[in-house]
This record gives sequence, C-alpha cells and structure tokens, in this order.
Amino acid sequence: MSDTVIGTLYVVATPIGNLEDLSPRAARLLGEVALVAAEDTRHTAGLLRRLGLSVPLLSLHEHNETARVDQLDARLVRGEDIALVSDAGTPLISDPGFVLVRELRVRGRRIVPIPGACALVAALSAAGLPTDRFLFQGFLPAKAGARRQRLQALANREETLVFYESPHRIRDSLAAIADAFGERRLVLARELTKTFETFLDGNARDLLARMDDDPDQARGEFVIMVAGAVPDNEAEAAHLEADALLSALLAEGVGVKQAAAVAARLLGGAKKAWYGRAQALKEAG
Repeated sequence: MSDTVIGTLYVVATPIGNLEDLSPRAARLLGEVALVAAEDTRHTAGLLRRLGLSVPLLSLHEHNETARVDQLDARLVRGEDIALVSDAGTPLISDPGFVLVRELRVRGRRIVPIPGACALVAALSAAGLPTDRFLFQGFLPAKAGARRQRLQALANREETLVFYESPHRIRDSLAAIADAFGERRLVLARELTKTFETFLDGNARDLLARMDDDPDQARGEFVIMVAGAVPDNEAEAAHLEADALLSALLAEGVGVKQAAAVAARLLGGAKKAWYGRAQALKEAG
C-alpha cells in the first residue's frame, strides 16, 4: 500500500484592488504550493511577480474547469499542494472553482479555505443597509428581458439584495432596477479598495442622474445593494409616520421644499418624492 500523502487544495482569496489586503497566510501558501490554478494566468503571474514568487501556473476558468478536474486531482494524489485563485477576491463567488471543489470533495480530497477579500462582504460592511439577512444574486442577466424577469421575481424579497455589475452594463441595470423597485434605497459601491473607491447612495434614478453629471461614476467594477421590500404592515406604518412628520412640519410654517429635505434626511428616499407628498398634504389642508 502506498504511503504517499495526498496533497491539499487551498482556495485562496486574493486582493480585489489593494495589494495590502492579501493576508500573510495567503502570501506564504502561494509561495509553498507546487501549482497555482488561476482564472487568468497572466493576471495571477503579475500578482506573483509583485510578491517575488515564481510558481507554476495552470489556467482554470469557466470554459475548461470540468476538463481540469482529473488533471488537478492526479497532482493531489501525487502529494502536491495546489492553490486555487480567481482574478480578484474569493474564488467561487461569481468566479470559477465550484465544479473543481465539488468534484474533489466527492473524491474525499482535503480542501482548505484561505479567507480574505470579497467584494460583496466589503461593500455590505460600509453600505449602511441591513446585513442580518441578504441575498446575493451575482451578475444580472445581460439580456433586457431576462434581467427584467429576474428583478420582478425579487421584488417582494425582504432581504437586502446584492448584485455585481460591470461598467458596460451598469446604466442598463440601474434603469431596470428603477423600473422594478421604484424609489427603493440603493447603495452603489465602485472600485472597492482602489484609488477611486466611491459609495453612492439614493434610488436608482438618482444614481443614473449622478452618472449623467459625472461620467466617471459609471467606470470600474460595481457592487449594487438594494434595500429589501418592506412588509405591508410596516409599509403602512411607515407611510403614516411620514405623513405625520410632514404635517407637523407644515403646521409649524416650514415650507414644502424644506419639509421634504428634512423627511429625506430623517427617513431616507428622494427629496423629489417627499416634495410631491408634502405638496399633496399642503393642498389637502
């Protein structure tokens, strides 16, 4: 019987922008493994060079992942350790690796996560939206009809909704979100951990207007976070609370525009929507 020790697959999170976010453990293991399986070997070669490492690379992406399973497993059986990395962040999170990890687990191989950067977690931690429950949906469909159907199916979900999006589809996705969710609050995280990291807060139409004013805000990689649907009973209570606040402000002689600004600051939402509601209350007496 062979005494060969079977190797380990390390699932290694890499930086999403700032190289300092690579953990010492991840850097050490990338230098110790026999092979790095990478989504894009050119991209990962650059990371390894910056770390002063020279490690053999093998491509593993959505088009060849299934075909790579036996090849990588054979190396594990020979006792070699392998690191799995994606271009940025944690592998398998809207990135390749699921097929490999699933098949190796079926075969009883040892798989060890090396935690680190993850765009959706980083974005949620700074967004100011509820994080006790959230629903990650990856990238929305590229085609308009499928994107609309996906959003309509999510319209009544009460968890915070999280999506990834690319610069060439961000406007289309925000327009679709505006149609599906109306004035619901949205936080857009752009270029996380990079030089031009920004967080934009408002509803989807507000953010589209910001991009019209500043086209740079439509560049980079995005995490879109949308507040969950409010339960019907809570929504009714919120409407009554909002009307009471606006009515009290108007009764004290505060102008419609100022009342709308106060409501938007205290309760969230767009000033334009609050202005319309305050104006209606004023006209109703």
